[in-house]
Amino acid sequence: METPLRLTTLFLLLFLIISFFKAPSVAEAAAGPKHRPGFLYTRTRGRCTPQFWSSRREAWPRMVPQTSTVSNVFGSIAYERFRYDLTLMEATARNDDDNVFPRLLKQASAALLNSYARKGFPYTAWEVKTLVIQALVSEEAAALQAQRFSIVNQACN
Repeated sequence: METPLRLTTLFLLLFLIISFFKAPSVAEAAAGPKHRPGFLYTRTRGRCTPQFWSSRREAWPRMVPQTSTVSNVFGSIAYERFRYDLTLMEATARNDDDNVFPRLLKQASAALLNSYARKGFPYTAWEVKTLVIQALVSEEAAALQAQRFSIVNQACN
């Protein structure tokens, strides 16, 4: 009767030792989760991307309601480039990323929302608006600024 008890105790002790060595250290836990390939495909979307804001999973900042038009938010130069009644909600949900100007608008809309909703976001609302106006002068400037907004939107938590 004593042998099964010893085996159970030994097995339990071995399990605890193995799980202790498999547990991540404090430094690894602080660095964030490691993404390992697996059998199930899961896509993690950030809380700052245009897709997140268009999904309506979180309330929009009161400074920028979903019904705000692009021309009211970004000014008259945006009025000349886009439809007068295009809303920020529609801008974040756009799928026409082939053209640089809609891509800029999509990323800039998310950046603007992040500037109001996320503490520590690298741009203020005025900086986002100013950078959009500056980027609308050429396709090269728009593509570069859209890429910059995309990077900060992806990196944001």
